[in-house]
Amino acid sequence: MRRVEHVMGLPVSLRIDDEGDFGAAADEAFAWLRQVDARFSPFRPGSEVSRYGRGELADGELSPDLTEVLGLGERYRAATGGAFDVRLPGRGFDPCAVVKGWSVQRAAGLLAAAGARRFCLNAGGDVVVSGGPWRVGIRHPEQADRVCAVLAVTDAAVATSGRYERGDHILDGRTGRPATELLSLTVLAPTLTEADVTATAAFALGAHGPAWAAARPGCEVFAVDAARGVLRSPGLPVV
Repeated sequence: MRRVEHVMGLPVSLRIDDEGDFGAAADEAFAWLRQVDARFSPFRPGSEVSRYGRGELADGELSPDLTEVLGLGERYRAATGGAFDVRLPGRGFDPCAVVKGWSVQRAAGLLAAAGARRFCLNAGGDVVVSGGPWRVGIRHPEQADRVCAVLAVTDAAVATSGRYERGDHILDGRTGRPATELLSLTVLAPTLTEADVTATAAFALGAHGPAWAAARPGCEVFAVDAARGVLRSPGLPVV
Protein backbone atom coordinates (compact mmCIF):
# COMPACT_ATOMS: atom_id res chain seq x y z
CA MET A 1 0.00 0.00 0.00
CA ARG A 2 1.03 3.61 -0.52
CA ARG A 3 -0.27 6.72 1.20
CA VAL A 4 0.70 10.39 1.42
CA GLU A 5 -0.57 13.04 3.82
CA HIS A 6 0.49 16.59 4.66
CA VAL A 7 1.30 16.61 8.37
CA MET A 8 3.48 18.86 10.55
CA GLY A 9 3.90 21.22 7.64
CA LEU A 10 5.48 18.65 5.33
CA PRO A 11 4.55 15.71 3.10
CA VAL A 12 4.70 12.34 4.84
CA SER A 13 4.62 9.28 2.61
CA LEU A 14 4.21 5.66 3.59
CA ARG A 15 4.90 2.57 1.53
CA ILE A 16 4.23 -0.92 2.89
CA ASP A 17 5.30 -3.88 0.74
CA ASP A 18 3.90 -6.65 2.96
CA GLU A 19 0.83 -8.59 1.91
CA GLY A 20 -2.31 -7.97 3.91
CA ASP A 21 -4.48 -5.07 4.94
CA PHE A 22 -2.52 -2.42 6.84
CA GLY A 23 -5.06 0.36 6.42
CA ALA A 24 -5.85 0.51 10.14
CA ALA A 25 -2.15 0.59 11.02
CA ALA A 26 -1.58 3.45 8.58
CA ASP A 27 -4.57 5.29 10.06
CA GLU A 28 -3.07 4.93 13.53
CA ALA A 29 0.38 6.11 12.42
CA PHE A 30 -0.95 9.21 10.67
CA ALA A 31 -3.35 9.96 13.53
CA TRP A 32 -0.37 9.92 15.90
CA LEU A 33 1.53 12.39 13.70
CA ARG A 34 -1.48 14.72 13.58
CA GLN A 35 -1.73 14.48 17.37
CA VAL A 36 1.94 15.40 17.66
CA ASP A 37 1.40 18.40 15.42
CA ALA A 38 -1.44 19.61 17.63
CA ARG A 39 0.41 19.04 20.91
CA PHE A 40 4.00 19.94 20.07
CA SER A 41 3.88 22.70 17.47
CA PRO A 42 5.38 25.98 18.70
CA PHE A 43 3.27 27.70 16.03
CA ARG A 44 -0.03 26.72 17.68
CA PRO A 45 -0.76 29.03 20.64
CA GLY A 46 -2.75 26.38 22.49
CA SER A 47 -0.27 23.52 22.14
CA GLU A 48 1.47 22.03 25.16
CA VAL A 49 4.80 23.26 23.80
CA SER A 50 3.55 26.84 23.44
CA ARG A 51 1.99 26.83 26.89
CA TYR A 52 5.22 25.49 28.40
CA GLY A 53 7.24 28.09 26.52
CA ARG A 54 5.07 30.87 27.95
CA GLY A 55 5.55 29.53 31.48
CA GLU A 56 1.95 28.36 31.86
CA LEU A 57 2.98 24.78 32.66
CA ALA A 58 5.49 23.68 35.28
CA ASP A 59 7.83 20.73 34.70
CA GLY A 60 5.65 18.55 36.93
CA GLU A 61 2.59 19.28 34.81
CA LEU A 62 4.05 18.11 31.51
CA SER A 63 2.98 15.00 29.62
CA PRO A 64 5.39 12.05 29.65
CA ASP A 65 5.97 12.63 25.93
CA LEU A 66 7.10 16.24 26.33
CA THR A 67 9.23 15.23 29.31
CA GLU A 68 10.92 12.68 27.05
CA VAL A 69 11.47 15.29 24.32
CA LEU A 70 12.98 17.70 26.85
CA GLY A 71 15.32 14.97 28.04
CA LEU A 72 16.49 14.28 24.50
CA GLY A 73 17.07 17.97 23.89
CA GLU A 74 19.13 18.30 27.05
CA ARG A 75 21.19 15.24 26.17
CA TYR A 76 22.21 16.72 22.83
CA ARG A 77 22.72 20.19 24.29
CA ALA A 78 25.22 18.75 26.72
CA ALA A 79 26.88 16.57 24.08
CA THR A 80 27.48 19.57 21.79
CA GLY A 81 28.54 22.02 24.46
CA GLY A 82 25.44 24.10 23.78
CA ALA A 83 25.68 24.25 19.97
CA PHE A 84 22.37 22.39 19.81
CA ASP A 85 19.68 23.87 22.02
CA VAL A 86 15.87 23.80 21.97
CA ARG A 87 15.94 27.22 23.67
CA LEU A 88 17.55 29.83 21.43
CA PRO A 89 17.70 33.63 21.72
CA GLY A 90 14.94 35.20 19.69
CA ARG A 91 13.13 31.91 19.17
CA GLY A 92 12.14 30.88 22.65
CA PHE A 93 11.32 27.23 23.31
CA ASP A 94 11.22 25.30 20.02
CA PRO A 95 11.77 21.51 20.22
CA CYS A 96 10.95 20.84 16.55
CA ALA A 97 14.46 19.56 15.87
CA VAL A 98 13.79 16.77 18.38
CA VAL A 99 10.07 16.21 17.81
CA LYS A 100 10.12 15.42 14.09
CA GLY A 101 12.41 12.38 14.12
CA TRP A 102 11.13 11.19 17.49
CA SER A 103 7.50 11.26 16.37
CA VAL A 104 8.09 9.63 12.99
CA GLN A 105 10.11 6.87 14.65
CA ARG A 106 7.20 6.32 17.05
CA ALA A 107 4.87 6.08 14.03
CA ALA A 108 7.19 3.47 12.52
CA GLY A 109 6.94 1.54 15.76
CA LEU A 110 3.16 1.50 15.47
CA LEU A 111 3.46 0.01 11.98
CA ALA A 112 5.88 -2.66 13.17
CA ALA A 113 3.61 -3.50 16.11
CA ALA A 114 0.78 -4.06 13.62
CA GLY A 115 2.88 -6.63 11.78
CA ALA A 116 4.42 -4.56 8.98
CA ARG A 117 7.89 -5.87 8.18
CA ARG A 118 8.94 -4.14 4.97
CA PHE A 119 8.01 -0.47 4.84
CA CYS A 120 9.38 3.01 4.22
CA LEU A 121 8.11 6.07 6.09
CA ASN A 122 9.38 9.33 4.60
CA ALA A 123 8.79 12.66 6.37
CA GLY A 124 9.95 15.50 4.15
CA GLY A 125 13.05 13.60 3.05
CA ASP A 126 13.93 12.09 6.44
CA VAL A 127 13.37 8.36 6.17
CA VAL A 128 12.93 5.34 8.43
CA VAL A 129 12.86 1.92 6.76
CA SER A 130 12.18 -1.64 7.82
CA GLY A 131 13.21 -4.70 5.84
CA GLY A 132 15.21 -4.16 2.71
CA PRO A 133 17.66 -3.21 1.65
CA TRP A 134 16.06 0.04 0.54
CA ARG A 135 17.88 2.58 -1.59
CA VAL A 136 17.85 6.05 -0.05
CA GLY A 137 19.22 8.99 -2.00
CA ILE A 138 21.09 11.93 -0.48
CA ARG A 139 19.97 15.11 -2.22
CA HIS A 140 22.58 17.38 -3.77
CA PRO A 141 22.59 20.56 -1.64
CA GLU A 142 22.68 22.88 -4.66
CA GLN A 143 20.93 20.92 -7.42
CA ALA A 144 17.49 19.67 -6.45
CA ASP A 145 17.28 17.18 -9.32
CA ARG A 146 20.52 15.38 -8.42
CA VAL A 147 21.74 13.13 -5.62
CA CYS A 148 25.21 13.08 -4.08
CA ALA A 149 25.04 9.42 -3.14
CA VAL A 150 22.66 6.50 -2.76
CA LEU A 151 22.66 4.37 0.39
CA ALA A 152 21.59 0.76 0.88
CA VAL A 153 19.62 0.83 4.14
CA THR A 154 17.97 -1.96 6.13
CA ASP A 155 16.17 -1.43 9.45
CA ALA A 156 17.61 2.04 9.98
CA ALA A 157 16.97 5.72 9.34
CA VAL A 158 18.46 8.56 7.33
CA ALA A 159 18.08 12.29 8.05
CA THR A 160 19.60 15.38 6.46
CA SER A 161 20.06 18.90 7.75
CA GLY A 162 20.95 21.63 5.28
CA ARG A 163 20.55 25.17 4.06
CA TYR A 164 18.93 24.41 0.70
CA GLU A 165 15.25 24.33 1.77
CA ARG A 166 14.93 26.94 4.53
CA GLY A 167 18.12 28.96 4.22
CA ASP A 168 20.29 29.58 7.27
CA HIS A 169 17.70 28.41 9.78
CA ILE A 170 19.99 26.28 11.98
CA LEU A 171 21.61 28.37 14.69
CA ASP A 172 24.69 27.66 16.75
CA GLY A 173 23.32 27.87 20.28
CA ARG A 174 26.71 29.01 21.58
CA THR A 175 26.68 32.18 19.50
CA GLY A 176 23.05 32.63 18.40
CA ARG A 177 24.27 33.02 14.82
CA PRO A 178 23.44 30.84 11.79
CA ALA A 179 25.64 27.78 11.23
CA THR A 180 27.15 28.28 7.76
CA GLU A 181 30.26 26.09 7.60
CA LEU A 182 28.34 23.20 5.99
CA LEU A 183 25.90 23.01 3.09
CA SER A 184 24.32 19.73 4.16
CA LEU A 185 24.91 16.90 6.57
CA THR A 186 23.28 13.47 6.42
CA VAL A 187 23.26 10.91 9.23
CA LEU A 188 22.46 7.20 9.02
CA ALA A 189 21.49 5.83 12.43
CA PRO A 190 19.51 2.96 13.96
CA THR A 191 16.47 5.21 14.54
CA LEU A 192 15.15 8.44 13.07
CA THR A 193 15.15 9.93 16.56
CA GLU A 194 18.93 9.62 16.58
CA ALA A 195 19.49 10.41 12.91
CA ASP A 196 17.43 13.61 12.87
CA VAL A 197 18.69 15.16 16.10
CA THR A 198 22.28 14.13 15.40
CA ALA A 199 22.15 15.70 11.93
CA THR A 200 20.83 19.01 13.28
CA ALA A 201 23.23 19.03 16.23
CA ALA A 202 26.22 18.24 14.01
CA PHE A 203 25.22 20.95 11.54
CA ALA A 204 25.06 23.45 14.40
CA LEU A 205 28.58 22.42 15.43
CA GLY A 206 29.89 23.52 12.04
CA ALA A 207 33.21 22.22 10.73
CA HIS A 208 33.63 19.87 13.68
CA GLY A 209 30.14 18.44 13.26
CA PRO A 210 30.77 15.61 10.79
CA ALA A 211 33.52 14.05 12.93
CA TRP A 212 31.41 14.49 16.08
CA ALA A 213 28.43 12.75 14.46
CA ALA A 214 30.53 9.93 12.99
CA ALA A 215 31.93 9.20 16.46
CA ARG A 216 28.49 8.61 17.93
CA PRO A 217 27.51 4.93 18.32
CA GLY A 218 25.82 3.46 15.26
CA CYS A 219 26.07 6.65 13.18
CA GLU A 220 27.51 7.12 9.69
CA VAL A 221 27.85 10.51 8.03
CA PHE A 222 27.88 12.18 4.61
CA ALA A 223 28.48 15.93 4.57
CA VAL A 224 29.19 18.69 2.07
CA ASP A 225 31.01 21.72 3.48
CA ALA A 226 30.78 25.33 2.34
CA ALA A 227 33.84 24.84 0.11
CA ARG A 228 31.97 21.98 -1.65
CA GLY A 229 34.24 19.37 -0.09
CA VAL A 230 32.71 15.96 0.69
CA LEU A 231 33.20 14.35 4.09
CA ARG A 232 32.15 10.72 4.44
CA SER A 233 32.56 8.19 7.22
CA PRO A 234 34.14 4.90 6.10
CA GLY A 235 31.19 2.69 7.09
CA LEU A 236 28.59 4.54 5.03
CA PRO A 237 26.76 1.90 2.89
CA VAL A 238 27.04 3.66 -0.47
CA VAL A 239 25.64 1.69 -3.39
